[in-house]
Amino acid sequence: MVIVRAQPILRTRVIETLSARFKSRVELAELHVWVANGVHVEGKGLQIYGATDPNPWQDGVQPLIEIGEFRFQTAVRSLFREPMHVDTIYVSGLTMNVPPKNDRKQMSNLRRRGGKMSITVDHFVCADTKLIINTARPNKPPLEFDISDLRMKDIGPGQPLRFDATLINPKPVGDIKSTGVFGPLNEESPRDTAVSGEYDFTHADLGTIAGIGGILSSTGRYAGTLGRIEVEGQTDTPDFQIAVSGHRVPLHTDFHAIVDGTDGDTYLDPVKARVLHSSFTARGKIVRMKNPLGHDIELGVVLGHATVEDLLKLGVKTDPPIMTGIVAMKAELNLPAGHADIANRLQLTGNFHIPEGEFTNQKLQGRIDSLSMRSLGKGSAPKGQNAPLVSSDLEGKFRLDTGVLSFSYLHFQVPGTHADMTGQYSLDGNKFDFHGSLRLDAKLSQMTTGWKSILLKPVDPFFHKHGAGAEVPFKINGTKDEPHFGLDLFHKEESSAKAPGDTATAR
Repeated sequence: MVIVRAQPILRTRVIETLSARFKSRVELAELHVWVANGVHVEGKGLQIYGATDPNPWQDGVQPLIEIGEFRFQTAVRSLFREPMHVDTIYVSGLTMNVPPKNDRKQMSNLRRRGGKMSITVDHFVCADTKLIINTARPNKPPLEFDISDLRMKDIGPGQPLRFDATLINPKPVGDIKSTGVFGPLNEESPRDTAVSGEYDFTHADLGTIAGIGGILSSTGRYAGTLGRIEVEGQTDTPDFQIAVSGHRVPLHTDFHAIVDGTDGDTYLDPVKARVLHSSFTARGKIVRMKNPLGHDIELGVVLGHATVEDLLKLGVKTDPPIMTGIVAMKAELNLPAGHADIANRLQLTGNFHIPEGEFTNQKLQGRIDSLSMRSLGKGSAPKGQNAPLVSSDLEGKFRLDTGVLSFSYLHFQVPGTHADMTGQYSLDGNKFDFHGSLRLDAKLSQMTTGWKSILLKPVDPFFHKHGAGAEVPFKINGTKDEPHFGLDLFHKEESSAKAPGDTATAR
C-alpha cells in the first residue's frame, strides 16, 4: 500500500518543488520508488527549461539544467511530512547551461520564495557534471567546465553554497581539486556573485600541448566575483621542455591573475618565472578564441637577472649553448591559437643586450680573439691554454617567427672592432647567416704581416674612415660545427661575397 501511494506522491513533489523554484517547465522521464529500510527513489531524464534557449551553439532548445540520473533515500515517515527532508541526493550527468548575459534575468527564477517547496535537501553529490557559461559575443564559444566530482552543501536560503569539486582540465590534461564557497547567487547580475576557495592541480601532463613537455603542479587560492576572480598561485615543472630544443629544465612561476569566470579570459599581472638560474617577469592576457578554437596569448616579457646560456638551453637545440654571459632583454610575446607546435606558432619581438658574451665554440671564439688583436694592430692572438678570451658586446633588435631568429639590427663590439649587421639564426642550430660591415681601429695593412701587409698598403685609403682604421664588409655563416667568419678578403671562402665597393664607402 505504501509503495502504491509513494510513487505518485514523490513524482508530484519533485515536479512541484522544481517548478516552484525555477518557475518554468519541468520534465521528468522516469521515476522509480521502492521501500526497503526507508524509501528509495531513482529518476532519469530530468530537464528544467528557461524562457529562452540558453545555448544557441547547440541544435534544438537546451534546458537550463539537465540531469541524466538521480537517486536518494529517506525515511518512510518523511514521505508524509511537508516539506519532506532529504539528507543527500546523488546525481550523475548534470549539465548546467548559464544563459548569455542579456538573458540571465531568467536566472532570477532560481529564488526560493514565492513557491511551494515540497522537498528540502542538505547535500548534493554530483558525478560527471558540466557547467556551460554561454555568451552572446559571436567570437566567443561557450565556456565549458567538466567536473568529475562535485559535492555541495546547501545551508539555507540567501546563504553561500559550500562545495568540493574535481575539475577535468583538458589541456594540459589533469585534475584540479578545489574547495570553496559560491554565492549567494546574484540573480540580477550573476557576474557579481561572490566566489572564493583554494585549488590543487597536480601531475598535469604538458605533453598534451603540441611542442612542449613536462609534468606541472600548481597550487593557489582565489577570491572575488564570478566576473573578476583574483588568483594567487605558483607552478612547478621540474622537467619543462620545448620540443625544438629537447632540453629539460626546471621552471617555477609565481603569479597573480584576474580571471573572468563568465568568458574564460585571463589577465596576468604579473607572472614571475625562474628557469635554471635566470628570472623574468611577464604581464599580459590570455583570450579565448572561436576560430581557431583555443587561446591567444599576448605577454610583455622583461628579463631580470638572466644568462644567455639559460635562454639558449631552453629554446635552442645546440648543446652546449653557443654563447654564455649576462643578458638583458625586453620582448613582446604572441602565441596565437592553433594546433601546430608551439615553436611554429610562437612569435617574439624585442631587443637585448649582452655586455660580456663569450662563445663556447672554440673555433668561433678563436676567430673573435684573433680579430680583436689584428684590428688593434697587434698581429695574431696568442695560442694555448693561457690565451685570454675576448668578451663580445652584443645588442640588437630581433624577431622570432616559425623557429627562426631574424635580426633587423645587431651591433657587435670587441676591443678594436665594431660591427653592424643583419641576419638570421635557426633555433635548431643548423644555420646562421649574418652580413654587415666591420669598423676597425687598425688599417688593413696593419692586420697582417710580411708580404700581405705590403700588398695591402696601397688599398688602405679605400677602406679607412676619417683618416684612421678600416671599414670592410664581412659575413658569418655556416653551422654551429662549421662557422665561417669572412674577414680575410682574399680567402677563398669569400669568393661569393659582395665586392667591397658594394658596401664600403670609397675614399
